[in-house]
Amino acid sequence: MKQAKADLDVDVVIIGAGPAGLTAGYLLTKAGKSVAVIEKDETYVGGISRTVEHEGYRFDIGGHRFFSKSKAVVDLWNEILPDDFISRPRMSRIYYEGKFYSYPLRAFEALRNLGFWRSTLCMMSFAKAQVFPRKNVKSFEDWTVNQFGHKLFSIFFKTYTEKVWGMPCDEMSADWAAQRIKGLSLWGAVTDGLKRSLGLNKRPNNGMQAKTLLEEFRYPRLGPGMMWEAARDKVREGGNTVLMGHALRQLAADNNGGWRLSATLADGSERVIRARHAISSAPMRELAARLAPVPASVLDASGLKYRDFLTVALKVRSKDLFPDNWIYIHDSKVQVGRIQNFRSWSPEMVPDSDVACVGLEYFCFEGDGLWATSDDELVELATKEMEILGLCDPADVIGGSVVRQEKAYPVYDEDYAERVDAMRRELEAKHPTLHLVGRNGMHRYNNQDHAMMTAMLTVENIMAGERIYDTWCVNEDAEYHEAGNEGDEIELPRYSADDRAAALSSMRDVPEQVVAEKKDAA
Repeated sequence: MKQAKADLDVDVVIIGAGPAGLTAGYLLTKAGKSVAVIEKDETYVGGISRTVEHEGYRFDIGGHRFFSKSKAVVDLWNEILPDDFISRPRMSRIYYEGKFYSYPLRAFEALRNLGFWRSTLCMMSFAKAQVFPRKNVKSFEDWTVNQFGHKLFSIFFKTYTEKVWGMPCDEMSADWAAQRIKGLSLWGAVTDGLKRSLGLNKRPNNGMQAKTLLEEFRYPRLGPGMMWEAARDKVREGGNTVLMGHALRQLAADNNGGWRLSATLADGSERVIRARHAISSAPMRELAARLAPVPASVLDASGLKYRDFLTVALKVRSKDLFPDNWIYIHDSKVQVGRIQNFRSWSPEMVPDSDVACVGLEYFCFEGDGLWATSDDELVELATKEMEILGLCDPADVIGGSVVRQEKAYPVYDEDYAERVDAMRRELEAKHPTLHLVGRNGMHRYNNQDHAMMTAMLTVENIMAGERIYDTWCVNEDAEYHEAGNEGDEIELPRYSADDRAAALSSMRDVPEQVVAEKKDAA
């Protein structure tokens, strides 16, 4: 190993420069704390919310709307990036069997596309589910069939969901559906769709109750990475450090309630950072493997799974291919799961008015065939699938680029909740100065604003010297998401003394479950 870099001694060391990590870094800097943020990427901050640039074209990794019910989050966005938001209309559609369905639903359009007979079968299937619901609801399939009926589940949920997660819907936890689509009901969608079809809605989002039905959002004019680049700059301007190209090697308790973090640089050298508190947005599985002493829950953490993700951005000789921000592809003939239209997110993302730029999103596991495919082959695949979908002529494709994102989605399988709980309780009891934040840091499918909120509450806890706020209450279900008006939520979830005592007393010294029980053999 090469000579170590100079050691740092700070109040708080932060692992990861994504939305959670940089939110914490910025707020701690404002509060006068010394901070060091490490980020393994050598170029980009923002994590999955970064914006990648290639030959002047800017790519959003997955599409990130800026909308939150939390007034604190909205105020922070405005504080970090006061002059660069634009207001964008939301338009998204579902592609199914060669036809496009508006999303949110337009009732008459859906009836026309599905046809009378299939529409009737869908309503009969829904009625059956209401009269004879599945009693033992454990999986995503159980939950969704109960809400919409098996026919609608098979059309509008099964194919896309299994593309995203790479596993059957009956093996996914029902928590996923309860968290992401709890506020969406069939009758609510049909009622709203009728209003929209008849032009009865008086303003965007009128009568809507679910996160997925939001029709307008704010967006940084140069993509979400603009927000996190500004946050990084403010941390540095405040006299603190953001270290790029620094990968976590070990996080060791120092026997005085603090931490010794060692990070590896690209050139093989090492840097050591000593801190009173540590904030981690690293995947729980990785953190457990790098903690010293090794936690008893390491075997639980090692069983956590992640879904990886890659975007193939195509430049197409065309003023625009379609008006949508994105299209969901519910079609088994192609591997692509979703297609982003970057100009519809912001015109400034695409520098040439005669060229459209779209991002085809593929969901995979790191190391599998798709992930290991060369960039040139992936551009060829994306071009071919755009032709299959009838969205462009391959002859008009003039270039492409590939962006890979590992651990984009924490997997909600049958055992994830117990594994997360085992690690959470052990760390809270044994290491009160170690704080888990963000999507991968908490193994929870947080939106950007939720990840920020976990960091904001963590900063309050650090400043108070105790866990007065419960970061795990953030994003418990869809009610928190985007129902209602921006900035409606003012109160933050607090721990009570009883909550803290119960959490500590129920900590498990040895994980109760390491491997899921095998299903009965046939």
